[in-house]
Amino acid sequence: MEDRNLAKTYNPKDFEERLYNEWLHKGYFTPKIDKSKEPFTIMIPPPNITGQLHMGHALDNTLQDVLIRWKRMQGYTTLWLPGEDHASIATEVKVEAELEKQGLYKKQIGREKFLEKVWEWTHKYRARIREQLMKMGASCDWTRERFTMDEGLNRAVREVFVRLYEKGLIYQGNRIINWCPKCMTALSDAEIEYEEKEGRLYHIKYPVKDSDEYVIVATTRPETMLGDVAVAVNPNDERYKHLIGKNLILPLVNREIPVIADEYVDMEFGTGCVKITPAHDPNDFEVGQRHNLPQIVVMNEDGRMNSLAGKYEGLERYEARKQVLKDLEEKGLLLKVEEHNHNVGTHDRCKTVVEPLLSKQWFVKMKPLAEPAIKAVKEGKVQFIPERFAKVYFNWMENIQDWCISRQLWWGHRIPVWYCDDCGRLTVQVEDATKCAHCGSTNIHQDEDVLDTWFSSALWPFSTLGWPEKTEDLEYFYPTSVLVTGYDIIFFWVARMIFSGIEHMGEVPFKYVLIHGIVRDSQGRKMSKSLGNGIDPLEIIDQYGADALRFTLVTGNSPGNDMRFYMERVEAARNFANKIWNAARFALMNLDDEVLKSFDETYLNTADKWILSRLNKVVGEVTENLNKFELGIALQKIYDFIWSEVCDWYIELIKPRLYGEDVKDKASAQRVLKEVLVDSLKLLHPFMPFITEEIYKHLTDEMPSITIARWPEYREDRVFEKEEVNMNHVIDAIRAVRNIRTEMNVPNSRRAKVMILPASIDIKGAFEEGRIYFEKLAYASEVIFPDKEEIPKDAVSKVIPGGEIFLPLEDLIDREKEIERLSKEKEKLEKEVERVNNKLSNPGFINKAPQKVVDEEKAKKEMYEDMLRKVIERLEALKN
Repeated sequence: MEDRNLAKTYNPKDFEERLYNEWLHKGYFTPKIDKSKEPFTIMIPPPNITGQLHMGHALDNTLQDVLIRWKRMQGYTTLWLPGEDHASIATEVKVEAELEKQGLYKKQIGREKFLEKVWEWTHKYRARIREQLMKMGASCDWTRERFTMDEGLNRAVREVFVRLYEKGLIYQGNRIINWCPKCMTALSDAEIEYEEKEGRLYHIKYPVKDSDEYVIVATTRPETMLGDVAVAVNPNDERYKHLIGKNLILPLVNREIPVIADEYVDMEFGTGCVKITPAHDPNDFEVGQRHNLPQIVVMNEDGRMNSLAGKYEGLERYEARKQVLKDLEEKGLLLKVEEHNHNVGTHDRCKTVVEPLLSKQWFVKMKPLAEPAIKAVKEGKVQFIPERFAKVYFNWMENIQDWCISRQLWWGHRIPVWYCDDCGRLTVQVEDATKCAHCGSTNIHQDEDVLDTWFSSALWPFSTLGWPEKTEDLEYFYPTSVLVTGYDIIFFWVARMIFSGIEHMGEVPFKYVLIHGIVRDSQGRKMSKSLGNGIDPLEIIDQYGADALRFTLVTGNSPGNDMRFYMERVEAARNFANKIWNAARFALMNLDDEVLKSFDETYLNTADKWILSRLNKVVGEVTENLNKFELGIALQKIYDFIWSEVCDWYIELIKPRLYGEDVKDKASAQRVLKEVLVDSLKLLHPFMPFITEEIYKHLTDEMPSITIARWPEYREDRVFEKEEVNMNHVIDAIRAVRNIRTEMNVPNSRRAKVMILPASIDIKGAFEEGRIYFEKLAYASEVIFPDKEEIPKDAVSKVIPGGEIFLPLEDLIDREKEIERLSKEKEKLEKEVERVNNKLSNPGFINKAPQKVVDEEKAKKEMYEDMLRKVIERLEALKN
């Protein structure tokens, strides 16, 4: 028998932590491999260990938990694998900032000591992330938790590097890369944010050697001209054909540079002459390759000019720009300066303007990897929800450049390459090398660089399951089922997981990619530290409980769309939890095991069949919407059903039966109430796991926990169309009576006759059966079915789909008293109208008062006049 003593008031602090620990202790989140069952797997997008989780994480993890809990109840072997990302660059920046507060610097303490500090940071923040997820109710399998710097994941990273290197897909080369002068590392294209900034376009004269002639080039970065090696023109440009092959004198440097012809130059843009700086511009690099031009690097990695910049050596890049422009002006070589808006790339982490720089780096050849990954999405092997986000994916993948994977950092997976100081060749292998693979020398050193963070997280769906070992987990749980993530990392992470899964596992890593938007504040702004509008999920949980936060995040949420976060919604969610709690307490106080034994299906009445039929439909609709990933719609349907149909109607409808003497009738009401509440809790459980578990344990002992209870299924034998229609007519009629009473201000203590003209014989039967409901819920003194001519002429009426409802006026009001009340109301309103009119006809008020105040008075005038008109109409009707 169940424990029926549910606490008097809903207080999530009383049970949320207790229940979570119980779930963990009983191992409900740890799946056991069962080949006879279908697996359902979600890999958590591993949060960065750069700090604690924010509202975006709360949304992302709530959506995943809803899916996992639902599938667990449907009988799948569910694995939600948790873990964290080492977030190479982001974490290094954070730890450096912490050290600087103590007066310590990375270079000063050295690599080994610095990495010790990062590991300290890692342990602290991994524990914090774990604690936050647990407080949110995340039903992750913590026994399988992984970290991208785990030993096993490090092995997977090395294995992938070696395999791609041996296939010729990883190479080392001098290329123009995005360089962050502040973080002193290369960046991939995906780590750059482009924003339009106001800039200037500088027009500079380049003299033709041994001539009075000159050409004009325009640039936004004049400091890079010190590394110019040519000026290019279009071979079809008549203006410059005579100069092709001739030399120019590079201003300030006085070095001779050739005029070359290349189709790359757009004759229509600018002057049709383009300066070529292969070491500082990706397009110029390509031109330089075609024409075998030298590459002159004039800037150091810290953004300062180097010795090849001559007199500008040591100047920071923007200081050098000022000096170069000053010198050009003095020599009469700066023709004009134009205002020019252009896209500027900044590092997404530190917001420093990136510098295109020629550098020796490690790259992945992307075309051979991208092609099968594009095909997989086109063939539907991976489906984006909503579908429109596939365009973002295709746009990125079809225009992909080779991926620069080396980073000049210390925190991360160190590149598994060793250089031989004797023969100069490379050793690339998974295990740490102790000697050169080519000459046997022990005089070797490992590459100093680490791999881009995304290199390891690209392997997340299979490295976490034990790859490259052929583990049982890998065989059973891969490919995973759904990836839930934000639209901002489609190309960073989603694309890389897809091509990595296909390349290393031979199949896609997941079937569906469910994209959600970002959580904005109530004004629609992105939550950020700078705006100070971020909301800590743990503070909300502390005040309102995890269920209220989860409910708020899923309500109204639709795939791919941003959502606004309102505190009022959290309060509404808590009110909903209160409503369920009180309904459960009412049920528990009215359930009697002895009475329930007398249940007889033949005693089910219209109200019982109506609620069972409605429950059945809601089960179907909720399951259908969850299948379509419309989690917000699914939750709305559960909310409407529980709040309105169960609490506001069914519980009220059965009260007379619960308190009555007919044991069979009482047993039916109790049995249906219990079944409807239990199934409603099951539907709600994936969204609000704590409150549903706490009530479930008191309400039924069918299973030890709702987390492993069976998800309700749609049943053909629970479709009661006729009873649904009939009960809906009764509810419509009761609503109509209530509305009339509210409009006429009739107190509940004053009962009135309800006269009904039903639309058909069937509907009349429903109204007759529902007589008791009219008495209890519509304060009816009696329900009668008169002929039309028997209805008093002054009766108030409402038309509903099932017929017409009439309430005799004399039952609703005392005519003389109402005339007296309305007369007083009329006098009061006439005075208000007169006061407002006097004010608005006073020129002093109209001319001196602020427009807002004048408008308010005009609005009052309209309102009072409207109210007066209605009162006069009401009085006339009563007097006549």
